[in-house]
Amino acid sequence: MAKYKVTINHDTCIACTVCYSLCPDVFESNDEGKSIIVEEFRTGSDTIGEIDDALYDCAMEAKNSCPTDSINVEEA
Repeated sequence: MAKYKVTINHDTCIACTVCYSLCPDVFESNDEGKSIIVEEFRTGSDTIGEIDDALYDCAMEAKNSCPTDSINVEEA
């Protein structure tokens, strides 16, 4: 089963809610409304995580819908 690294850039995130509206299994909001990785998938920082194939399509939909291109999804 493939693993994917998901990264959120807080410098460019505008807290628009798109990613966690589309993919709440991977993304949620912090106190400022900016996107973070759901605790279950975090790998150290709350802006870096690792998911498997089951959540790939969901994460990619959020990535492709992000208006500031603040989400990166790549093979781990």
